[in-house]
Amino acid sequence: MARRKRLGDLLKEVDLVTEQDIQEALERKKKNQKLGDVLVSSGYVTEKQLIEVLERQLGIPHVSLYHYPIDPKVITIVPKDFATRNLLVPIEMKDDQLIVAMNDPMDYYAIDDMKISTGFQISPVIAAKHEVLQSINRFYNLDEGASVEDEAEDDAPAIRLMDQLLQAGVQLKASDIHLDPQETKVLVRYRIDGVLRTERTLPKSFQNSLTARVKIMANLNITESRLPQDGRIKTTIDMSPVDLRIAILPTVYGEKIVIRILDLGNVMTALTDLDFNKVNYKKYKQLVDQPSGLILITGPTGSGKSSTLYASLNYLNTDDVNIITVEDPVEYQVEGLNQVQVNQPVGLTFSKGLRSILRQDPNIVMVGEIRDSETAEISIRASLTGHLVLSTLHTNSAIATIPRLFDMDVEPYLVVSSLAGVVAQRLVRKICRDCKYAYAPSEMERQHFQKRGIPVDEIYQGKGCNSCQNTGYRGRMAIQEVLVIDDEIRKLMMENMSMEEIHRHVMNNGMLFLLDDGLLKARQGTTTVEEVLRVAKSD
Repeated sequence: MARRKRLGDLLKEVDLVTEQDIQEALERKKKNQKLGDVLVSSGYVTEKQLIEVLERQLGIPHVSLYHYPIDPKVITIVPKDFATRNLLVPIEMKDDQLIVAMNDPMDYYAIDDMKISTGFQISPVIAAKHEVLQSINRFYNLDEGASVEDEAEDDAPAIRLMDQLLQAGVQLKASDIHLDPQETKVLVRYRIDGVLRTERTLPKSFQNSLTARVKIMANLNITESRLPQDGRIKTTIDMSPVDLRIAILPTVYGEKIVIRILDLGNVMTALTDLDFNKVNYKKYKQLVDQPSGLILITGPTGSGKSSTLYASLNYLNTDDVNIITVEDPVEYQVEGLNQVQVNQPVGLTFSKGLRSILRQDPNIVMVGEIRDSETAEISIRASLTGHLVLSTLHTNSAIATIPRLFDMDVEPYLVVSSLAGVVAQRLVRKICRDCKYAYAPSEMERQHFQKRGIPVDEIYQGKGCNSCQNTGYRGRMAIQEVLVIDDEIRKLMMENMSMEEIHRHVMNNGMLFLLDDGLLKARQGTTTVEEVLRVAKSD
């Protein structure tokens, strides 16, 4: 009977969660989602803690599949779709016992099914979800991979291989998949937590059929191989809808393909999930609660600007407002928003789209990016005529946005009266919770904190473990600075004061800069000083 205990009870016994945590997780739980997955994704426990509890309480051993010598012969005993559906992989045969690595060793239905279908006794061991998925990808596809060369003329292997690469990308939570043609091979690289790493090497003979497969999926011209092409694919991977952005570039060794993965399940972020600290959250919420004005989100490519914009629109998206966006391209399609896609070939530019939008009686307007003076001017005029306008700009800091708008030939008095606030942000990698440890900061690290007036005794980093593939990091978070344009800043702008003057004013008023926010988060133990210094320059 002890083996039939429920997961929630096991976790409560060791004080990892409370009854309230479990109730909250059950409320968030989607249909067919397991409680353990909800608890991990909501941050109540880590996957490692979950495994340790099951191992200790149920007496089921835990294996690390990265280092496990899986017997390829036993893989075929359990069909691939059953393994994928139930998150398990057979790894070894001992006498008449089939040893199966399972993400959920309490899934007695799956165990009974395997008993009946294989005729073997099933001996479950516990393994981390991502390790099970990677093993399924690696081992079930060995024989399929071999057949790609045998049937190079046949489309089916290329279709299967492409599906595997996309599935692995989604499972690894990659933001991009790169197919890099080399002289004698094709590299498959995934960008995970902002860092590129090579996952697979394919024979050169796969290149043409893979490229053709991607072009067919994205409705691109198969016969054109000398010019860059862009496209998009809407599909479902592992039962969740994803949007794939395709960019193809001719290189000396053939066409390089980059697939950007937009996970549609993650778009509906709440403002509270944007990693704002308390001070910045309060400031930003006041900004988006205003009926009119221009709010800009700035930062380099890949700094999470779109996520902040969509979370803000999600917060503002109620029945009594008309929200219209003009984007290039429309990244996520959201119910309740009227989204306009820029179309340069037919002359629908940001500025043209924006002009038309303003005749549609909007309350809130989102412009994907302010790229030229015309778009800047219309956005600013729209914000002055009673609209709340949100947009993005590429600048290094919140304060640098002011001269950037002036440089776009917009009348200074228009900028002064329209700009409500600017958020500058960057993404930093989060320390892996499973191998995090505290240490006394070095003299150099201590100085960074001292310069910003932040007292610190210990900071944190990750040792590197199986959960984070020995990087010490898992997942990413934002660090931000929020500049609210107050009357004093408006006065300084009108008097054409230098940016140093404005910098001094906001510093005296306690504004938190990117570096401050980053160091505070490093002190809390969510990221490292090294990561913060990588993305935020030290003064």
